[in-house]
Amino acid sequence: MNIKTENKGEVLVIKGNRNLKGKLYVSGAKNAALPNMAASILTDEYLILENVPDLLDTNTMLKLLNDIGIKSIYQDNRLLLKFENQPNLSASYDYVSKMRASILVLGPMLTRFGYARVALPGGCAIGSRPVDLHLKALQKMGAQITLKEGDIIAKAPNGLKGTKITFEKITVTGTENIMMAAVLAKGKTIIKNAAKEPEVSDLANLLIKMGAKIEGAGSDTIVIEGVKSLGKARHAVIPDRIEAGTFAVLSALCGEGITIENYPFEYLECFNETLNNIGVDIVKIGKNTAFIKKAKNLKPASIETKEYPYFPTDLQAQIMVLLSFASGTSKIKENIFENRFMHADELNRLGANIKVDSKNNIAVIKGVQKLEGAKVKATDLRASAAMVIAGLAAEGTTEIEDIYHLYRGYEYIDEKLKNIGAELEKRIKGQ
Repeated sequence: MNIKTENKGEVLVIKGNRNLKGKLYVSGAKNAALPNMAASILTDEYLILENVPDLLDTNTMLKLLNDIGIKSIYQDNRLLLKFENQPNLSASYDYVSKMRASILVLGPMLTRFGYARVALPGGCAIGSRPVDLHLKALQKMGAQITLKEGDIIAKAPNGLKGTKITFEKITVTGTENIMMAAVLAKGKTIIKNAAKEPEVSDLANLLIKMGAKIEGAGSDTIVIEGVKSLGKARHAVIPDRIEAGTFAVLSALCGEGITIENYPFEYLECFNETLNNIGVDIVKIGKNTAFIKKAKNLKPASIETKEYPYFPTDLQAQIMVLLSFASGTSKIKENIFENRFMHADELNRLGANIKVDSKNNIAVIKGVQKLEGAKVKATDLRASAAMVIAGLAAEGTTEIEDIYHLYRGYEYIDEKLKNIGAELEKRIKGQ
């Protein structure tokens, strides 16, 4: 992979108010690639993953897997993984602190080797994402869990046992972790109130190719019959619906005519309907290609984020930029994370009119005629995408600090945007 480290001293400078035209290609889904990569822990045979995006987060996961004992070869978005070294059943804070999704190695390590030590996860600060749901489920499967020196120590010397698990709250990584733990457990595991996200189904499809017995992925009840071992598989990661949605919003604000290839219509039904209601025309060209022009007369909307198949929290920041140009007052209620409106203050610096009711997790957006360039910060991954869209739509020059967040989730984004006419460059802060 090409992106090796995050550079917190870099800023992105954008010259805005340009008409953008051309093609954007949607890369593989980060949130599908990460659990798919973790599944390599479950077998000694080759796992070949295609359409794996080159990102800070996939690099972090790859380094973690290498440390665990998995050899890898990455070329042209194709990743070959194979367990070849003596397993190191510890995931250190050095890796896990950079990315919460590192917790996904816990289930596979524990079910295959009967032991795992994983640092409590970190990641971007958009709210509490506790792992207690993962731990309670593993305990129900027979694991002994202790917390020591900031690490989760999980033991199952006699293996995990299938059981019925009902999540108190829908959790994507929790569903994925327990699904991976269950594939090698003894007997049948039933996961109730499971996450329905496409990325969960993508992981299930990979595990089935490896020899797992899984039914119901994509519904709220997943049934897994444990098997003794898993084998090799070849699998292509699904397109990134969040990147696709980000490109759609960008096209609606800045596009003279933008074609978005590899656009996963089937995963974005609620989002697409929301855009249509706001006044954005998404033209479907063939099975997986969308064409979007700059929208006129944007209408206000009332939106609530919710688990799939409803409006995704990961597109909330981007849609806020779009609604900042609507004629009238819009409202967004954030139901997933309690601290995910940090980008509102940054958008206000550009001239937006947004007020946040922190107690009720509601943002009220009054439409404005224009945004003007300013210095802003990217407070998290999706907020960074919102800042880029706002900078492209604003008049003048926008400088975005902490832009390293952007490269956690958007592959070769600079090049993609330059190819459609955007003027932007990375600089070292203060230069």
